[in-house]
Amino acid sequence: MPAEVAATARTLILVGCGRMGSALLRGWLAGAVASHILVVEPDGPPSGFAGMPNLSWHRSADELPDGVAPLAVIFAVKPQIIDDVLIGYRRWSQPRTVFISIVAGKTIAGIVDRLGPAPVVRTMPNTPAAIGRGITVACANGRVSREQRSLCDQLLAAVGESAWVEDEAMLDAVTAVSGSGPAYVFLLIEALTQAAQRLGLPSDLALQLARSTVAGSGELARVSSESPAQLRENVTSPGGTTRSTC
Repeated sequence: MPAEVAATARTLILVGCGRMGSALLRGWLAGAVASHILVVEPDGPPSGFAGMPNLSWHRSADELPDGVAPLAVIFAVKPQIIDDVLIGYRRWSQPRTVFISIVAGKTIAGIVDRLGPAPVVRTMPNTPAAIGRGITVACANGRVSREQRSLCDQLLAAVGESAWVEDEAMLDAVTAVSGSGPAYVFLLIEALTQAAQRLGLPSDLALQLARSTVAGSGELARVSSESPAQLRENVTSPGGTTRSTC
């Protein structure tokens, strides 16, 4: 991270502290990325956050102090309420503050329409972010500086890896691959478990084998220099049991 970002990454506003917001917040606290984080959550602090230092909790944007000058405002709310929520943060629509959205389906143009001219980053995370193993793809508008991109990378690192696209339309494909992809992985675990049970294995062992096989194979694919196709070939050797049953 550039030194200028490290020196100024002090105050953040997090809007929404559900599953994704909580995952981000835990990572930021662990990494000490800010001296003060103001969290706007109508339901109050989730379990485990109450009383923690460097945090202040607010029920709405109206409760936020006028003197706050955040480097970033991060929106982690439901898509159906984002339009109403955005209006409350127009007072920070200035070059110094970058607005980061992890709200599915809300375009950069739609965000700017509610906030006014502002640096905006739209992101598409996925569910493994809940355990810090997600992949988030981001797209910025022309008002986002190099330093703000670096800050965004630092904040997203709290929940896993991050990557950038320059064409916002590509986020539709990202959603199909990494956003929806976990559902297909979970379906594979279901299918392997059911197949193992049909072969006579106890249900708990069947589930353990399926989970560990998928998790281990995924990690091997992530760290290996070989392509997925080659890794598959390594398992399906000629005349072996894998090839004969495929």
